[in-house]
Amino acid sequence: MLVVEAKFDGEQLATDPVDHTDQPEFATELAWEIDRKALHQHRLQRTPIKLQCFALDPVSSAKETIGYIVLDLRTAQETKQAPKWYQLLSNKYTKFKAEIQISIALETDTKAPVDSFKAKGAPPRDGKVPASLYGLDPKDIVAVLNEEGGYHQIGPAEYCTDSFIMSVTIAFATQLEQLIPCTMKLPERQPEFFFYYSLLGNDVTNEPFNDLINPNFEPERASVRIRSSLEILRIYLALQSKLQIHLCCGDHSLGSTEVPLTGLLKKGSTEINQRPVTVEGAFILDPPNRAKQKLAPVPMELAPTVGVSVALQREGIEAQSLIELKTQNEHELQHSKKQVLTPIKEKILTGPKSPSMSPVPPQNLSPPTKDDATGSEVESLQYDKDTKPNPKAITSVPASVAQAVGQAVTASHASETASGQKIAVPATSHHFCFSIDLRSIHDLEVGFPINCILRYSYPFFGSAAPIMTNPPVEVRKNMEVFLPQSYCAFDFATLPHQLQDTFLRIPLLVELWHKDKMSKDLLLGIARIQLSNVLSSEKTRFLGSSGEQCWRQTYSESVPFIAAQGSNNRIIDLSYTVTLEDYGLVKMREILVSDSSQGLSAVQQKPSSLPPAPCPSEVQTEPRETLEYKAALELEMWKEMQEDIFENQLRQKELAHMQALAEEWKKRDRERESLVKKKVAEYTVLEGKLQKTLIDLEKREQQLVLAESEVQRERKELKSERERNLQELQDSIRRAKEDCVHQVELERLKMRQLEEDKHRLQQQLNDAENKYKILEKEFHQFKDQQSNKPEIRLQSEINLLTLEKVELERKLESATKSKLHYKQQWGRALKELARLKQREQESQMARLKKQQEELEQMRLRYLAAEEKDTVKTERQELLDIRNELNRLRQQEQKQYQDSREIASGKMDSPRGNALEEGLDDYLTRLIEERDTLMRTGVYNHEDRIISELDRQIREVLAKNNASN
Repeated sequence: MLVVEAKFDGEQLATDPVDHTDQPEFATELAWEIDRKALHQHRLQRTPIKLQCFALDPVSSAKETIGYIVLDLRTAQETKQAPKWYQLLSNKYTKFKAEIQISIALETDTKAPVDSFKAKGAPPRDGKVPASLYGLDPKDIVAVLNEEGGYHQIGPAEYCTDSFIMSVTIAFATQLEQLIPCTMKLPERQPEFFFYYSLLGNDVTNEPFNDLINPNFEPERASVRIRSSLEILRIYLALQSKLQIHLCCGDHSLGSTEVPLTGLLKKGSTEINQRPVTVEGAFILDPPNRAKQKLAPVPMELAPTVGVSVALQREGIEAQSLIELKTQNEHELQHSKKQVLTPIKEKILTGPKSPSMSPVPPQNLSPPTKDDATGSEVESLQYDKDTKPNPKAITSVPASVAQAVGQAVTASHASETASGQKIAVPATSHHFCFSIDLRSIHDLEVGFPINCILRYSYPFFGSAAPIMTNPPVEVRKNMEVFLPQSYCAFDFATLPHQLQDTFLRIPLLVELWHKDKMSKDLLLGIARIQLSNVLSSEKTRFLGSSGEQCWRQTYSESVPFIAAQGSNNRIIDLSYTVTLEDYGLVKMREILVSDSSQGLSAVQQKPSSLPPAPCPSEVQTEPRETLEYKAALELEMWKEMQEDIFENQLRQKELAHMQALAEEWKKRDRERESLVKKKVAEYTVLEGKLQKTLIDLEKREQQLVLAESEVQRERKELKSERERNLQELQDSIRRAKEDCVHQVELERLKMRQLEEDKHRLQQQLNDAENKYKILEKEFHQFKDQQSNKPEIRLQSEINLLTLEKVELERKLESATKSKLHYKQQWGRALKELARLKQREQESQMARLKKQQEELEQMRLRYLAAEEKDTVKTERQELLDIRNELNRLRQQEQKQYQDSREIASGKMDSPRGNALEEGLDDYLTRLIEERDTLMRTGVYNHEDRIISELDRQIREVLAKNNASN
């Protein structure tokens, strides 16, 4: 038997055993149920699916490995794919190329939980399709992203007539430290926690936070635009009835909760037409696998909770689209430029953040209307998550519009000074300038010319807006084309380790688009540029604009564009150059606007306002009135003021550090207090369990005492019963022994009696034998006397002659009858033989006429066969005659011996009479056999067997006469 075992996600499944043949057919589907986040993590970690094929012995249940297959989870798609043949690795049958046909696919599980008494495949009642939507399968109602329209379509296009906005807000969280198990080891660095959920197939996370006891994160709202109808949306929410929210630390889920969505659109309710409908509240977070971990229940006041609000509303005429990025007017463009220096903290707004807040390039670099939509706000939230260093951003603009951006920077400084806004940047942040130059594309592999542009976006640099080359260029085979307006530089501030970590984790994806006026734009391929390569290149030193020492790293390479659809074939190669310039630590006065910096700038500008030095020809003045003295005095005063400022800054830093230490101490104290409370609660629960266990143990001890007494009583009863049975057994053995002794005595008496009877009978037998011998002797004497009398001899001869006469008469009559009978049979046989010969000759002549050449040989074979049969027949007859002669010879020898015994006269009178009767029978039988052979007509008196029979008859007659 053959069986295939598959292992994935810690769960092992196996097929049913099938016969071990050359082409076994398993026809088995193995399925694992997994959520989207876990699937995403498995794909990132490249978790394999291992299939092992075993040969199973049905008698001994022993398994022998035949081979294995390793499947890549990333090849599984939601669209149905044709099965493929996979070759077995470490194949046991090395002479054969063993393969297994496998199809791997992803299926969206849309089944809602049903009661146990319902059929497994029955959908929930709320998911039934109304009569107006007859013919629509609820399983076909899924959310599909429409990139051109910038919305998610739920249901068929002909039913999608209304627009909705669905938003999810995570407001607060409490008691999150209860979710940290005692056995879990957090990272040594400051761990980051965040909430994760999936909204219409899009992964959404909030801004990470570090404190679980007092989670300090700003409420964030993620919104998506939906195009559907009220009934279809109600069916979809009935199928996707719950929104699962996870609290994560890195790749681990610490706890999760489920927010019911069925209350948004109740059956028959029209509330959404007047106002937004919401589901909100504080939901308890449960740790994963609570049942498996056997965790103690947590009191309600200590239960970890998260505040979530889910809202659904119709999109009004005045409402701005939440996921479209359309062409902006001049005012919006200026507004977006003013926000370049503002940190990306739009998640704190009460309304949803529009992607229009990101900087966009000017009109000459703007993409066509097809590429206006950059994705939903959910995607922008993901960008914000990935681009945590964005609050330190300084600028993010293409080099071709550097002048316009410079004006925006000036305006931004003015607005910040006037409004008193401050941008806090850590002192360890560096000022970086990263430039990308997409130089040329070459080595085209497709068979047609393309009219292409390149497009990319990297939100870490401070802007999620796409950067594109313009205008499109035409590329043919064996050509290298240099790209116009392909250079772009980004200025930003971040920590070096964050820069390195981001470059290692997130590559730069460059899209290759084919532009055609007659059809839609087509995405041909994607190139992956690993930005971390520039960090390993050689550093060169240069001086900045202010004379400070700076470092520059440059890296050039060619990467291929891989086809976006179909097979992963190379389309074209891209040559690029990236440059990273490090200008050192960020100067706080450029970003942080404070009174001390203003005073410092005023002091720095003060020496420049001094009057010019007098000419040497003027009258000598007092030393204290000279410019040198004044300058030295002012320099000393400036030094004292700088010392005061420095001391004040040190005091402020000392105070800040002391406050930070106090806050850290309070935080640690709160953590210890919460842990103590948690431990006290756990110990209370354990104490209750221990008391309950003690009560159960006491009950069990009482039950054991009762059971022990019962066992002792039953043991005594068994012992008494055993003794009674033993006594009865001994009595029965004694009685049996007495019976046996009595029986032996009786048998001995019988034996003595039998011995006496035996002796008596033996004596009688001896007497009878003596009497018999005497009588036999007297009989022999009487026989001898009688045999000597002539009358008796003559009487015996008369009797013998009479018998012979009768026998001869009978033989004559039988011979006459057999002669007539055999003559008739012989005549019939001759006639039949003549007729058969004539018929055979006629048929033979007919066949000879038809096939003369072929039948000549067959006739010879036939004649040979007949002759062979005749020889066989004659041989069989001779064998029968020989057997008959042997039998007659044996009989003759036996008769001869008998006759000799008779002739010798050794037999007594009774035995002589018996011998005479035997000779008569033997004589009769010989005569009958001779007559029978003669009646056949085959033998005559001259044949040897007839002569032998006549001789034996004569001998018997002679013996008979001699005995008489």
